[in-house]
Order: sequence, then structure tokens, then C-alpha cells
Amino acid sequence: MLNRLQQPPLCTPRQMDILRPQTSLLPNGATLHWLHAGEHEVVRLDIVIEGGRWHQQQPLQALFTNRMLREGTSTYTSAQIASRLDYYGAWLELSCTMQHSCLTVYTLTKYLPQTLELLQSMLTEPLFPEAEFQVVRDTNLQQFQVNLSKVSFLAHRSLMQAVYGPGHPCGRAIEESDYHSLDAESLHSFYDRFYHPHRMHLFLFGKIDDEALRLVTNSLGSCTFGSHLLQPLPSTDFTIEPAKEQRFFTERPDAMQSAVRMGLITIDNRHPDFQKLRLLVTLFGGYFGSRLMSNIREEKGYTYGIGADLATHPGSTLLHIHTETANEYVPALITEVYHEIDRLQNELVSQEELSMVKNYKLGEMCREMESVFSLADAWIFVHNYGLTDHYYSNMLEDVKSTTPAEIRDLAIRYLCKEKLKEAIAGKKIS
Repeated sequence: MLNRLQQPPLCTPRQMDILRPQTSLLPNGATLHWLHAGEHEVVRLDIVIEGGRWHQQQPLQALFTNRMLREGTSTYTSAQIASRLDYYGAWLELSCTMQHSCLTVYTLTKYLPQTLELLQSMLTEPLFPEAEFQVVRDTNLQQFQVNLSKVSFLAHRSLMQAVYGPGHPCGRAIEESDYHSLDAESLHSFYDRFYHPHRMHLFLFGKIDDEALRLVTNSLGSCTFGSHLLQPLPSTDFTIEPAKEQRFFTERPDAMQSAVRMGLITIDNRHPDFQKLRLLVTLFGGYFGSRLMSNIREEKGYTYGIGADLATHPGSTLLHIHTETANEYVPALITEVYHEIDRLQNELVSQEELSMVKNYKLGEMCREMESVFSLADAWIFVHNYGLTDHYYSNMLEDVKSTTPAEIRDLAIRYLCKEKLKEAIAGKKIS
């Protein structure tokens, strides 16, 4: 009989041996990564194309090229694509990152042939029809205009410009004129240059068998598309040029509260200190019991929530502190953020607190690996950033071995107050 009055014992994972996908080269030059796992008759297929926002010749070009793939092909209209996806119970997501464009679809295993037929058409014969393009562009423009009224959007936009500089893709702010200068021809150009089987990686995860592999090989693994002449990827070695000023303010006179964003550039995810830095940032502001939450939310009551995280970009990582607060509390809140950095740099964290944070991180790692689809996210991340197959096992060892002295040393090394940029959007308080 289970005794619900007795707390179950804590169990620390000894190793992180997660299922690894198998890989093969397809007839058209694409690469297939597959993993058979899971109990339900569902599969997830990710199509990852090497070509993203870092490679575009004008703003929004990569994003809209990807988005328009579902808006009509030589075989199907946009309405037919939507209707067929709905009929077969498939869910499609189109996304664009800095260096990749992605199509992700979830479908029942028995409807994989029909889903692949749609995906092949979208990938090999998109039309980028003018009427649908106008609708998609106007819809996105309206959402952009709405975002410009939000203090959270304005503060984040200002922070990225301050940290990376306007010449870097991460710091280049989108303007309304960018939407108007975009046309369907520029999408054709990006598609022809970057959408090619040799730049395509397929990730097939879920309840799959030899028949599913055969279907993918005969459809997406055998088709051709894009320019016949495969051009090399353009250089993405962009220079990071942080602004000289530390604080940036965007005024919104009608704002009921202010958004505060603070950040700096730090080491990327290949650096040997990266996983231990993640643990430090979790302790600092990465979970509900963090230093920032305990002080600024629970003790001071300046905000409902405040957090810190690491946003990974190719070649760099943004240490990001984010919150919203009443306009009059902004100066005091920022002061407390620096106070908590000082504490981490000058005082050893207790073993009890460090153990709690470690257990939180280890539990988070286990939750992220508990389903076959979360494994797909994990291995796509490893592929896209060029990491090794031992990335997650090394993460486990780094978390378990971190000491209070290392936490203090990492805080001194990477929580550099003089490099933190402050971006505030809200009502100016005299």
C-alpha cells in the first residue's frame, strides 16, 4: 500500500543514455535521421533546410518564403492544402530560425502516405501566388503594428539592438517599410537559392517501420527541387558591436507598467563552461525559487514575475533578464538585480540551495527526454548547432559536479555588471 504521508526518496539519474537516431543518405542527397519509439500510432516529420534569416538578402525574406509554402502549389491550392491536412488529422508548423527553415508535421502513421504527398508538393512546386502573398503579408504587418504598442516587444527590440548592434542579424530591427518592400519575386529567389535536397535534413520520429522509411525515401528522398546549381552558403561571420551606452529608454506615455530587459553576450553552447553557466543562471533567475524571484517578487513585491535565461544563437549566447513592473518601481528593481549579482560574486551559495537547483535541472532534463517527440527536439538542436552526440551526457555530469566555489567563480567571470545593457519601455517617471 502506498503511504501518501511519506515523501518518496529523491533519485538522481546516474547517466543520460537517451535513444539515438539512425542516419542514412537518401538518393537525392538529403539526409534522413529516424528513431522508432513511442506507443501511439503517430509520427513526427521535421524537414530542416539549411538557409535562414542569416542568409537572406533583405529582411523577412526567409520567414515569408517558408510561410508561403502552404499557400498554393502547382497541384494544390492553399484551401486544398488546409482541407487535406484537416481531413487527415495532421498538424503542420512552419518556422524559420537564424540558419534554418523548418517544416514540422505530426500525422497518424496510417496517413503518412497522404501527408507525404502534400509535403512533397509544398516543397518541390510552390507557386508563391500573389493574392495569397498579399493576405499573408498584410496579416503579419497588422500583428507587427500591434506588437509596436506592447512595452515587452519594444524593450526586447531595443535590447537586441543594444547588445548586438544594428549590423548584426540579431540586432537588426524590423521596420514597417520592410513589409512593403517584400514581394513574391524575392521569395522565389530565396527558394531557388537555398531550398535544395543537398541542404535538406529529415527527422522521422515516432511509431515507424520499414514501410514508413520506404515511403519517405521514395517521396522526399527522391525528389528534386530548387536551383540545379547548388551555391555555397554565404558567410555568417557577423561582427557583434554592442552600444556604448548602458541604458535605453522607449517612452510609451499611456503604458500602465514598464517592461525591463537586461542582457549581455556570453559564451556559446560549445564552451566547456556553458552547462555550468546554465546552472548558475537557473539559480539566479531560471525557476520559481530563484534569487531574483525570492527577492524582487516575494520579498519586495515589485513584480509578479521575473526571470533570467540563456538564448542561444549561432556563435553566441544572450544572457537575458526580463520582467514587467509598475513604472515607479523600475529604478529599485534594477538596483536589486545588481544586488543579487553582487551576492553571487561575493558569497558562496549554500549546499542546500545548490542541491535544490541541481535537482530542479536534473528533473527538467528528464522531463525533456520523456517522449519521442521531445527527443526529436533534442536531436534537431544537436544537429542544427553542430554539437556532439555526447552533449546531453556531458550536461548531466556538469550539473552534478558543480560546486559552490565554481558558482561564485562563474558569476565573477560571466555576470559582468559593466557589460549589462538595460532596455526599458514604458511611461517616463519624473
